[in-house]
Amino acid sequence: MARDTLTGSRIRERRIILGMKQAELARRADISASYLNLIEHNRRRIGGKLLLDIAEILGVEPSMLTEGAEAALIAALREAALHAQSSGAELDRLDEFAGRFPGWARLLADSRARIETLERSVEALTDRLAHDPHLADALHEMLSTVTAIRSAASILAEPGEIDPDWQRRFHRNIYEDSARLAESSRSLASYLEAEGKAAAESGTPQEEVEALFEAADYHIAPLDAGGLPGEVAQELGAALSPTARALLRRAFERYAADAAALPLPQVLEAVVVTGTDPLALARRFGTDPARAMRRLATLPPSAPCGQVGLAICDASGVFTFRKPLPDFPIPRFGADCPLWPLFAALSRPMSVLSRVLHSAGRQSGAVTAIAFAQPSGPPEINREPVFEAHMMIAPARARTEERPEEVGVTCRICPRAPCPARREPSLLGEPGF
Repeated sequence: MARDTLTGSRIRERRIILGMKQAELARRADISASYLNLIEHNRRRIGGKLLLDIAEILGVEPSMLTEGAEAALIAALREAALHAQSSGAELDRLDEFAGRFPGWARLLADSRARIETLERSVEALTDRLAHDPHLADALHEMLSTVTAIRSAASILAEPGEIDPDWQRRFHRNIYEDSARLAESSRSLASYLEAEGKAAAESGTPQEEVEALFEAADYHIAPLDAGGLPGEVAQELGAALSPTARALLRRAFERYAADAAALPLPQVLEAVVVTGTDPLALARRFGTDPARAMRRLATLPPSAPCGQVGLAICDASGVFTFRKPLPDFPIPRFGADCPLWPLFAALSRPMSVLSRVLHSAGRQSGAVTAIAFAQPSGPPEINREPVFEAHMMIAPARARTEERPEEVGVTCRICPRAPCPARREPSLLGEPGF
């Protein structure tokens, strides 16, 4: 049922909510009760002065009667229905439901949004628990200490007398192990609660570099202004660990080379025409697609083409750079979805792969992922090249003929239906395995 034919239903629902009889509304609107009955059952259209009079009597804006629920609410309900494919929701009556019961519709949409937020939290925590080396070491240390305390305590609790010297030793061991356990617990709590810079300082060198790029919105203005990579790395990375500073300098050297090949003012002019198409940008500047992807991902947030995401991995599939998008998260510690074209590009080097993707179980829109793999260094005689893959992510066009391919983030939190690439069952559902 079209939305503009539901005005009568909305009038009836609003009248019932107010506890007003049909005859009373008809009298106050100066029309017959039979005519109002036809309007409320959507058998007569309504507009003009009569609509304004009825809206004033019911105490609502006329647009609430003619337009009903907002388009965003309709879209949220549609996403929720598509996510729960087995629910049997009547999509053809979605507008009618939202128009007649806007409160219930908003409740369902809000619930779905909250579920998605919780799923993302589970996703992040699962990824961290499964792959964070610092967290794994801390938990192992705590378990080892607890085991030592329990062993010493069990000996003291056994029947029979223990030599006083040995008893003092066991007591001292329990005391020292308890102090170590308390310190480990405090350290672990601080690590889990750490945010921003504190999280970066307690993480790996790669995480420290990623946190610095994230804090700068992935745009390093001093390098675009011609600054030397080593000096800029020394200045911006003063608080990083020595290993992280070495990684940062290497990343800044690549950034500076990209900025020299694709100067910022010219790129900002070019993207007005090319948009987020890395191939068009690469042809315009006579460079390779990978460099164009990196340049697009490091433009300032105000760039006319909008923001794009980027994932770079080496030949083993380990990330060396990650810039996620809200609609397309990228795991921090690996174990990614093998269906991403990023990994397919490694088996098809020098070929540009493009896919329209949708993250399984999310209300977010589709994205276009463009992947390209090429050797990471110059060719050498009698030596196999080492490949590096890039995948740029950008919001898909509103109208695209290509049907989005549903992919996950990691198998452990992917609700996607049976998948030949699945490594383990999902925590968010029970897809076939």
